[in-house]
Amino acid sequence: MSAHALTALPSAQPVPAFRGRIGCDARSGHYAVPRRYRLHLSLACPHCLRIAITHSLLGLVDVCPVTLLPPVPDGPGGEYSALRPLYEASAHRYPGAALAPVLSDDWSGRIVSTHAPDIVRDLARHFGTDHPALYPQGADAEIEGVRRLCEQGIDAAAQRAGRVDADPEQRDAALTSLLCTLRSLEGRLARQEYLLGDQLTAADVELWVSLVQLDTVHRWHLDAAAVHRIADHPHLWAYARRLAAHPAFGPHLDHAGIARRHHAHCRGLEAAGAAVQILDWASHVPNDAATRTG
Repeated sequence: MSAHALTALPSAQPVPAFRGRIGCDARSGHYAVPRRYRLHLSLACPHCLRIAITHSLLGLVDVCPVTLLPPVPDGPGGEYSALRPLYEASAHRYPGAALAPVLSDDWSGRIVSTHAPDIVRDLARHFGTDHPALYPQGADAEIEGVRRLCEQGIDAAAQRAGRVDADPEQRDAALTSLLCTLRSLEGRLARQEYLLGDQLTAADVELWVSLVQLDTVHRWHLDAAAVHRIADHPHLWAYARRLAAHPAFGPHLDHAGIARRHHAHCRGLEAAGAAVQILDWASHVPNDAATRTG
């Protein structure tokens, strides 16, 4: 399955409340200035985890401060009470929940964006000039295709495969779709080190977080046979292990937090696959976690 095949698919995520962008100069309103912006992230959230990894890959600890939030939201409606004042300052009587991730502007005290893909792109394009390009020239369409592939072909397919209220045919079809996606990615990674070749890009951040979710969240609702079939992609999981050992990836993993978040939100039943862990993620994380977002 080609990454490009999914570039036209609609996102399953709700439209975010704030979609401001960081621009190149003062005319954009939100222009790139060190320490002007702040990230509010919960590392147990996959969208936040992707931003945190990007933040570390770009070396932005001293450029864009990060406020870490707990794994499980503490406010009504699944919101973070600490973010409510920021949402209210950004939209009078904001009716929705105050969710993470958030990119805020410390100058105005308002939210710039809550849309993770935009946040990642803007950090990479306007603050990451001294680091390897996560969005190489001409690769935008392919990276977006990988993002949609992960969203639909892995995350959504795994959720459908584990739904207890779906009939067996629906679950089998979703599992088939998931395995087809993994097989396509396995073929790529059998030939090259990273998804787009010999250079780590934003596409690898997308895929790695989806693989983390697949093994730490979705497998709890799959039977053992399904998990064994998912694990039977040696190049794909070797790639996941290799990135877990990267100082910008593995140190951000909050295993206990992911479990707490999952059990707080999930209303489904556990299946036999819950006991079949694909990777021992913690064993591959470097001992020195100094590069973790903080």
